[in-house]
Amino acid sequence: MADPSSYRPKPGQIPDSPGVYRFRDEHRRVIYVGKAKSLRQRLANYFQDLAGLHPRTRTMVTTAASVEWTVVSTEVEALQLEYSWIKEYDPRFNVKYRDDKSYPYLAVTMNEEYPRVQVMRGHKKKGVRYFGPYAHAWAIRDTVDLLLRVFPVRTCSAGVFKNASRTGRPCLLGYIGKCSAPCVGRVSAEDHRELAEEFCDFMTGRTGTYLRRLEQQMVEAADEMEYERAARLRDDIEALKKAMEKNAVVLADATDADLIAVAEDELEAAVQIFHVRGGRVRGQRGWVTDKVEEITTGALVEHALQQLYGEETGDAVPKEVLVPALPDPLEPVQEWLSGRRGSNVSLRIPQRGDKRALMETVERNAQQALVLHKTKRASDLTTRSRALEEIADALDLDSAPLRVECYDISHLQGDDVVASMVVFEDGLARKSEYRRFQIKGFEGQDDVRSMHEVITRRFKRYLAEKERTGEWADGENDLADTSSDPLTTTSPEALTNGLKDDEGRPKRFAYPPQLVVVDGGQPQVAAAQRALDELGIDDIAVCGLAKRLEEVWLPGEDDPVVLPRTSEGLYLLQRVRDEAHRFAITYQRSKRAKRFRSSPLDDVPGLGETRKQALIKHFGSVKKLRSATIDQICEVPGIGRKTAETIAATFAQAAPAAPAVNTATGEIMDDEETETTAETSGEPVSAGAPDERRGQER
Repeated sequence: MADPSSYRPKPGQIPDSPGVYRFRDEHRRVIYVGKAKSLRQRLANYFQDLAGLHPRTRTMVTTAASVEWTVVSTEVEALQLEYSWIKEYDPRFNVKYRDDKSYPYLAVTMNEEYPRVQVMRGHKKKGVRYFGPYAHAWAIRDTVDLLLRVFPVRTCSAGVFKNASRTGRPCLLGYIGKCSAPCVGRVSAEDHRELAEEFCDFMTGRTGTYLRRLEQQMVEAADEMEYERAARLRDDIEALKKAMEKNAVVLADATDADLIAVAEDELEAAVQIFHVRGGRVRGQRGWVTDKVEEITTGALVEHALQQLYGEETGDAVPKEVLVPALPDPLEPVQEWLSGRRGSNVSLRIPQRGDKRALMETVERNAQQALVLHKTKRASDLTTRSRALEEIADALDLDSAPLRVECYDISHLQGDDVVASMVVFEDGLARKSEYRRFQIKGFEGQDDVRSMHEVITRRFKRYLAEKERTGEWADGENDLADTSSDPLTTTSPEALTNGLKDDEGRPKRFAYPPQLVVVDGGQPQVAAAQRALDELGIDDIAVCGLAKRLEEVWLPGEDDPVVLPRTSEGLYLLQRVRDEAHRFAITYQRSKRAKRFRSSPLDDVPGLGETRKQALIKHFGSVKKLRSATIDQICEVPGIGRKTAETIAATFAQAAPAAPAVNTATGEIMDDEETETTAETSGEPVSAGAPDERRGQER
């Protein structure tokens, strides 16, 4: 625990101007980002008597080891910079809203030649129009099914679209009139895009125009005694009205607004947002957060606005945002929102009428969300805490292992030997910290030696980081050289750059675990402990979990530690071990599949996939290409004489290929048969024994 006075800046050093400040811990990680109208006044609040600070603020300042700041011109710039740094550094003490679920959106891919209507989740993509979010994906599909009668926009995947274009036959929706079938040329790309734009206009609330137009067309068709067409238009009108009825009118005058409500207690807060477009509720979402600092409702609203609109522009930011409390100060936030939209945005508290009544509904949703979250969270926190305490007791650790790393080795009969590293923090998987290795120190199958190599490589990087940041005196440890030991997915240059990050961004191997778990028994545990001993690391515990009897092995012990089968600690260790095994075997299979798909053309320097395909298409097989002359190779479009000479030289130097084997029949095939089989079946053909040995895969 650090003493804040040890890193407190002198009063004269802090400018009395707007800016953004960052607190860093002893590992140079950014743990808190804040903004201030006056940096001098705000930072002074953190360095008062610890007894007068809020408990969570006191924890933050005693965890920090330094503070720094950046001066900006206006409070709006400070707001923008604060949002950017929170997104970049993910500080542990900042308010970070977590979606209580992954909400689906109705998306129209206007960035494609033939826009597609589909359900999308996750990060928003440029050029795609989004509507929602919706509570359930089936609600989107019901809405789309009704609207496709009037706006028959493409909904099929790229593969189905290409297949229909190739065969000249549309899918079922094309036959029943729920797709305009641009895949077979029934409509042009321009007409289909116009149809998609009309679909988007209807979803944004501009419904009256289309209803009136369809009603007029229905009347005209009836007057001309085209009763079948009139009946179809009548059904289209009913479908649109039914789709509109799914979202009842809640605000008059076709209002576009977002309503934000907050429910909070001393420890947590829940936020609910209703998206109202055209007077109708078009979407709803909810967030929860830990209150890791003393914070007002207005500040919670400000953070919610940053999360909600930080990456939005244009109409995605509504003209009106209704909130339970206003940020202080209000003007910079309102100016920032107006800048995101491109026109004025009203940020206010509803006082009466329909908007106040709807806000009360949103507040009730927020209260229910907080109660539900606390019920789930209490169970989860209790279970995870008990599991970590049981592990600490069983392994005789000084404290609960808040960061656990687990390692596993995977191979197929000694080929493609790889390793995985997974990380659990506070009992939860932290997938951004996962890493994978390719064993390079030796050939063949040796799990113990592989484990020793992986542990050595991982903690050499940790020691290199400690030495670089000056956590020990120069020359205290001479084992930090990793230049001859790159990860398979990272070049030495990239690794060095990663270790030189002074901005607090997460680094690959910068932070040590409290516990290292290896997948295996006594030999693997001994190898891991030996690697740590050779590096001079004595403050990290090691254990192994053997699959056969789920026994926990400790270094130097002849007998394992047996945890009860009902133990939460054993269950957590099993989850960590199984996740490491899954991650390792996934990597091993991907490497094996890549090796099976290899081609002699892969050895030709500077030859990309497009020209490889052009060569195979021109000659029909690698065998024919191998026997071709340089002049014949030059006839392929995109292949110059120099490239042709390189191809011929590569084939001349290559050893004769091993015979390919049909894995279904066991027959030896020539190159042409191999390529034909691979093309028709879509499966790789092995050069050697069939790869059907899942039981021998580690």
